[in-house]
Amino acid sequence: MEAGERSGVITLAGLEAQVPGPNGERSALALKRGTLDVRLSVPLPPNVQTPHEQDEIYFVVRGNGVLVHEGRRTSFGPGDILFVAAGVSHHYADFGSDLALWRVFYGAAGGELP
Repeated sequence: MEAGERSGVITLAGLEAQVPGPNGERSALALKRGTLDVRLSVPLPPNVQTPHEQDEIYFVVRGNGVLVHEGRRTSFGPGDILFVAAGVSHHYADFGSDLALWRVFYGAAGGELP
C-alpha cells in the first residue's frame, strides 16, 4: 500500500524482497496507522529482544520455533498466533532461517488492560 491509502493488499512477497534491509534489518514495515505498527519479521538466530512498550501479536507465516517467555518455553508453528504483553521479556529459540512472522504492535505504551 502507498502512504495515504485507506485500503489495499500488503503482499508477503513484496515485503520479503525488502529483507534484509540496507543496514541488515531483518524486518520490513507493512503498515503504520495510529498506534498500529505491522512488520514482516524474518529473524536469524540468535534472537535477542528487549521488552517492548506496547502489546504485541505475532502471526506465524512459516517455520517452527520456541517462544521463550516468563520462564516458559512454548513451541509454535505455521498458523499459530503468539501474544506478548507490554513489558514481558521474550525471544525465539530453536528456529531456522525459514521463520517468517507478521509482527503487530498496538495500543498505548504499557499495554492494554486484560
